[in-house]
Amino acid sequence: MANITTYDSVLIANRGEIALRIVYTARKLGLRTVAVYSSADANAPHVAFADEAVEIGGALPAESYLNVDAVLDAAKSTNCQAIHPGYGFLSENPEFAERCVEAGMIFIGPKSESLRAMGHKDAAKQRMIEAGVPVVPGYHGEQQDADFLFEQAALVTYPLLIKARAGGGGKGMRLVATPNDFLTTLASARREAAAAFGDDHVLLEKYITHPRHIEVQVFGDQHGKVVHLFERDCSLQRRHQKVIEESPAPGISEEFRQCLCTAAVTAASSINYEGAGTIEFIVDASGTMSAEDFWFMEMNTRLQVEHPVTESVTGLDLVEWQLVIADGQALPLQQKDIQLIGHSVEARLYAEDVPAGFLPATGRLDKLRWPVDGRVDGGVEQGDEVLPFYDPMLAKLITTANNRQQAFKQLSTMLHDTIILGTITNRDFLIRLCNDHSVLSGDVSTTLIEEKVDVLVDQLPPTKALAVAAVTQALWRNSSQPINLASTLGTWQLWGQANRLCELCISPDQSITLMLQQQPDQSWLVSNEDFSHQILPIGSFNRDDCWGEGTVMEIDGKRCKVHALNNREFVDIHLGETCTRVFKPQHHKITQDGRAQAELAAAMPGLITQISCSQGQAVSVGLPLLSLEAMKMEQTLNAPHDVVIGELCVKVGQQVSQGQVLVRFEIDEHGAKNAV
Repeated sequence: MANITTYDSVLIANRGEIALRIVYTARKLGLRTVAVYSSADANAPHVAFADEAVEIGGALPAESYLNVDAVLDAAKSTNCQAIHPGYGFLSENPEFAERCVEAGMIFIGPKSESLRAMGHKDAAKQRMIEAGVPVVPGYHGEQQDADFLFEQAALVTYPLLIKARAGGGGKGMRLVATPNDFLTTLASARREAAAAFGDDHVLLEKYITHPRHIEVQVFGDQHGKVVHLFERDCSLQRRHQKVIEESPAPGISEEFRQCLCTAAVTAASSINYEGAGTIEFIVDASGTMSAEDFWFMEMNTRLQVEHPVTESVTGLDLVEWQLVIADGQALPLQQKDIQLIGHSVEARLYAEDVPAGFLPATGRLDKLRWPVDGRVDGGVEQGDEVLPFYDPMLAKLITTANNRQQAFKQLSTMLHDTIILGTITNRDFLIRLCNDHSVLSGDVSTTLIEEKVDVLVDQLPPTKALAVAAVTQALWRNSSQPINLASTLGTWQLWGQANRLCELCISPDQSITLMLQQQPDQSWLVSNEDFSHQILPIGSFNRDDCWGEGTVMEIDGKRCKVHALNNREFVDIHLGETCTRVFKPQHHKITQDGRAQAELAAAMPGLITQISCSQGQAVSVGLPLLSLEAMKMEQTLNAPHDVVIGELCVKVGQQVSQGQVLVRFEIDEHGAKNAV
């Protein structure tokens, strides 16, 4: 166990799972820990877990976690001698690193010179060219005029990537397939980059058609030594953001591994790097993956979200290494002593609406149960609210095994055993991804999810889940009273003593009608013209609105446990490998001429960044109405039908709240086919 001598207390300038992770190791080393929190995070787990905690501002990151003065004041008031920035927020901010040093505190990270050298992707690429590290072809200059960039794009050739020069996590990154899309895509990328990083400067890069994203973990100390801790494959991505990461990378030769790792050490050494960092490479996987098939993309000058897989295959604590190096000590191990053993996989569990395009989601975690086996790095607890101000990642699930196949099998089991009610997540999608043939064979690329989205993403809920949702509502009624489902699921029509019609909404604008028939054996036959299922409740029931511990049902003769949540607006049904949300009907208002008035409301708080329609305009289904920046991502809201804009209720630059009406429009009651 390391012995820290130059400081005895550390402030964690972050939140969520990474704050908890840092507190865990700091305590192991005998250090006092101080958390900071926004007004929205007053009851967050990291606040309770640290030895002390200081509120530093409002819910918005700019008011709290990005407020340098507030963070430093918190450190001074609690007599902290060191600050760990985690990842995100201020972790790669050179001004913050300098302010820490000026205040007499240790910044647990690289020097500000290294942060500046790698902080902008364009300048970083130039440094790598000078160091002899291969770089992706493209335009990395200062000229940012849109027409000039359009000319440069033609020289780079299509398809190409527009990338924000600052930050990471896929923010401000867009793929452009044709010249016709360039200027519109450029504007969107710039808006998102400005919102995420305060910098709308972009660069252009050649797009590799069968790319893999492979990165190398590096560490440097204050004595000029740099080592690598092998590679991670982060190719499984959506919206240019990582979903599943693993170490080691599948299907690469030992010779290719050495090429990657040597280039990474060269890159870090060229800027006299100290602390934890990651060199990210793009790899052309269309061929044999030789020494000519990889290029430097960027360097993350901090700890990575996916660092647990490296910890698992090396047996090392990377946060401990950070704390030791910040203490001025030499690297704990030499390169020859760092070994790679086994295989580790990590999945990022997000609150997000996968069928809607992986859009961030909010909600209250009414039921949360983590799996017993495996490692869970989580930042939330049961009862917490998923807030719209921060990244929607709930936890990371990590497994380690002797081989890759077993690691993915264990990860699938962990996800299957994870139960979350109250917000929608990407859990089901991750299970499918873990069991996909291409993934299991190691044939991964950054385009795999996009290419297989129809297979990996269920656009319609499973019919068994719909049947269970309808029956569940009946069971939640008071058993001593006649079952009247009209009050819970919308319009029901009594055909007989035990026959009813039920309307369920499988999305806010798509419904399905089911018939329920109660049988003599107390089972329910649930059917429509496309399917039928027989549902038999087994035993007694907890009639609360949340079956967090599950209840047993026999579905088509097979018994299984159902977890369910009855919300005012929706019903969540957790059934095996699927978690399905069924909305309660919200009917349109009908005008005197028979047309329906509908509203488009904000799903979460955000900032209006663009309006693409005008009052009185006829807009076809699928065309953009406006853009909303929320949870650090820009979302384009499209027309759900052929519509006529009746009223624009917001303007560009306006901050809106969840549920606030953005646009009112008119549609024909029969839908888009006969729209006005």
